[in-house]
Amino acid sequence: MVDSRPNVLLIHCHDLGRYLGCYGMDIETPSIDALAADGALFERHFTTAPQCSPSRGSLMTGCVPHVNGLMGLAHGDWELHDDERILPQYLRDAGYETHLFGLQHITQDTDRLEYDHVHSEGNLYPGVSPAVHQANRARNVASVVSSFLEAGAYAEPFFASVGFFECHRVEEENGRYGFDAGYYGADDPDEVRPLPYLPDRRGIRQDLAEMRGMVSAIDEGVGTIIDALIAAGIDEETLVIFTTEHGIAFPRAKGACYDAGIEAVLALRYPDAIDGGERYDELVSNVDVLPTVLDLVDVDVPDAVDGRSFAALVTDDEDDSYEKRDRIFAEMTWHDMYNPVRAIRTDRFKYIRNFWHLPRVYLPADVFASESGREVRESDGVPARQYEELYDLRDAPQEDDNVVYEPRYQDVRRELSRELYEWMDATDDPLLDGPVVPGDYDEIALWPHESGDNRFDVR
Repeated sequence: MVDSRPNVLLIHCHDLGRYLGCYGMDIETPSIDALAADGALFERHFTTAPQCSPSRGSLMTGCVPHVNGLMGLAHGDWELHDDERILPQYLRDAGYETHLFGLQHITQDTDRLEYDHVHSEGNLYPGVSPAVHQANRARNVASVVSSFLEAGAYAEPFFASVGFFECHRVEEENGRYGFDAGYYGADDPDEVRPLPYLPDRRGIRQDLAEMRGMVSAIDEGVGTIIDALIAAGIDEETLVIFTTEHGIAFPRAKGACYDAGIEAVLALRYPDAIDGGERYDELVSNVDVLPTVLDLVDVDVPDAVDGRSFAALVTDDEDDSYEKRDRIFAEMTWHDMYNPVRAIRTDRFKYIRNFWHLPRVYLPADVFASESGREVRESDGVPARQYEELYDLRDAPQEDDNVVYEPRYQDVRRELSRELYEWMDATDDPLLDGPVVPGDYDEIALWPHESGDNRFDVR
């Protein structure tokens, strides 16, 4: 597809969703906006999961979480299947030198990833304290990458995974989970635009105002790296990808299969092949990124991946055809508690199937203990959840009107329910066989019970 293989630079961060100026948000993100303006920006890019490790696993393997095995957090003893391969391994086999900067959070064993060079310490989990993993802050990671590029300490072509800590919440002194405003600064809460899917309340505005400091740090980090690429004279021959793993760390976003939870930025820049200044509204899943990258660097795409390449879409390659998606799938199984959900989204509809007894909206621990979480606990964190949800995204884009039982939507309900089941069946989803136990089940089963028993059955 290209005359020579480009370098590949994958920049990713936490909990950002599409909270960027280039997506119409009321925040200045000039570096990311410029990256998007010079390349391709995807308006409807969604992740396979509204949580970190499972979504990152999909990005790196091209397979959905229940296929690659990473159905919960990597530091929670969930792992990719032993035979699962990831993007840097495919590229290394094709002659690329591979580098890891900052965090990765798809395995507890960094050696399992087989990078040629690991430039960061503590690259698994971002931590819950502002003092933990300082090296993974965007400013510090970008500085290391910049020095690496300026020194020419690489062989071409190279692949570099660059992971930023932000916008992950941190536990603060009062037990509240916030965005470390003492380090990053914050905007005026009265000046921020409210989120359309949450009530306009003071605590939510305060959280948004603080999160924006972290967003600015991400933007600065991206700018530092792009400047270093230009200074090194390799910006024209480098495929730069910027993305995140799920929506922002707010109620109804992180941890939820609503659009706000699975939406994610995706921008690609590669002047030699990708048309600049294009915005695409096609449905795209983050399992599609791996096959697209392999296509762009002329490496065969494995048959086993769930994703499909959109390289022909962004390059206008007349010798290839782009197979447009008419639906994407999302899921969640384990986070800090059992939350089994499967979802299907089309251009117009979202169908969600819930498989456990839980509150209306699942709030991950960091969101639950945030100012935003406190504002909605009674409305979202207490009432029982319905087992089926259906949203007409044309009439209710915020997914706040469940029409699953309305007579005029029954044909849609049955069709999407059938398609979701067929997808689960075709991909051997273990949830069809019953509750899915955590990866460390054997250890948990040996914990002493309060009654004094030596073991108990959590299933």
